This record gives sequence, structure tokens and C-alpha cells, in this order.
Amino acid sequence: MNKTVLITGSSTGIGRAAALLFAQNGWNVAATMRTPEAEKELNQLENGLVTRLDLEDVSSIESSIQKAIHRFGKIDLLVNNAAFGQYGIFEALEPAQIEKQFSVNVFGTMNVIRALLPHFRAQKQGNIINVSSAGGRIGIPLISMYVSSKFALEGFSEALSYELASQNIRLKLVEPGGVATPFHETSAKFFAINPELASYNEFSEAALAKLGQMGENMSTAEEVADEIFQAATDNSDQFRYIVGEDAKGWIKHRTSMDDLTFARHMRQLFNS
Repeated sequence: MNKTVLITGSSTGIGRAAALLFAQNGWNVAATMRTPEAEKELNQLENGLVTRLDLEDVSSIESSIQKAIHRFGKIDLLVNNAAFGQYGIFEALEPAQIEKQFSVNVFGTMNVIRALLPHFRAQKQGNIINVSSAGGRIGIPLISMYVSSKFALEGFSEALSYELASQNIRLKLVEPGGVATPFHETSAKFFAINPELASYNEFSEAALAKLGQMGENMSTAEEVADEIFQAATDNSDQFRYIVGEDAKGWIKHRTSMDDLTFARHMRQLFNS
């Protein structure tokens, strides 16, 4: 019996690439997204199911899981990929924007896991891969809300992994750096701006320029999908999988420097 993966956020980018890769390797794929009626490719997969899942709609989460189980008999792997990035100076953000960031990236992911755990426990096994970010390990200006949501996801995932190990359920993290997908373009549309905060302009311009330089060597969605597939199939106890030379460089700096040295490095980097 073929294994089955349920992937959130499959309409574009990493989620779509992962759905295609798992399907090519003989897996049944439940590709979930907010607007499945617009999908033209994944619903043509012989071993695929396209269904609606909105991380802010618990009923859609439960429905997509039940549809996948009804179609394929079971789910072996959950890939929590769906997320978005809220960009902008923190002081320019409205409370509703902050709440939206956590509603999707943190609480939505938690709700998907919560809904699927009874199935995993009943079959006495299961696997979860949460797609985090190098920004879940490092504070980066102008995306404080995005990185804080990923910091939360990292801490939650690490703690939860110990609980789930007692149930023969394995949880892993994949941490990409910059990825050439519509994610950044979409997130840029929600860049928070407040004209009254002009004193930040000089810093914002320098930081944006640096972020732009960092975006010149991004990984592809397919490279991240490859790492997700590796994490899902290597049968190891490895917890974190870092994707991209940029992410590896950032995390190496963070883990090799003491806090003061790293903070000075970051201040110099983003104020130059």
C-alpha cells in the first residue's frame, strides 16, 4: 500500500514542488490549498487529491484530513508548509496584522497537527515535517513578525517532538533560507508603512538594501522539496534540516558567536 502525504499550502512554491516530488516517487498526495477550484495541475495526478484547507478555518482542516483518509485509507506524513510573511517596521504594524501572522503561521499549524494526531495515534505511527525558516533561528529586522512566528514554531516543534516520540510519531523541522517563490512577492504586498514614522527611513532603506542583496542567492522550491523528501524518508532521528548556503551561513554565525558578538555583527550588517 502506497504511503500518503498531506501537504498544506500546495498551490504554489515549496508546497507545489513537494506535492509533485512525492507523487513522482509513488506516494499518494493530498495537496491542500485555500482555493482548490483554481488548481489545474495537481488535480490531474493519478495518485493525488486536491482539497480545500484554510489554516484559519478549523472545519476545513478536519474536512481535508477526513477526505484524504477516505480516499487513501490512511495518512503517513503531514507536511506543514502553508505560511505567509508580514513585513515592515514593528511600530508600523496594526494589532490585527500581528494577530493574522500568528493565526496562520502558528495557531493554524497547531490546529492541523491537533486534528491529525488521533489518526496517527490510532495507527501507532506517523510523521510530521514543519517547514520553518532560518528566520526561526535568527532575528532579522523588517520581518520581526514573520521571524517571531517561526521562532514560536521552532520552540513548539522541539518540545512537541519529545511528547510525540512516546507515541511513535516523528516530528522534524526543515529550515530554508531565501527561496525563489511567490512567497516574498506576496508578502511584500502587505508591507506595513506608517508615514508618521519617518525617523526609521534611513535604517529601513539600509536594511532593505541588505535584504535585497541576501535575496540574490536563493534556493529553488525544488531544492527545499528535495530536503523535505529526504527528511521524510531517511529514517533518521535528525531533527533540523537546513536548506541553502545562505541559511547555513546565517545559522553558523549564530551558533558560533556569543550573543554580544553576533548582535554587533547584525547591527553593523543592517546599518551599513
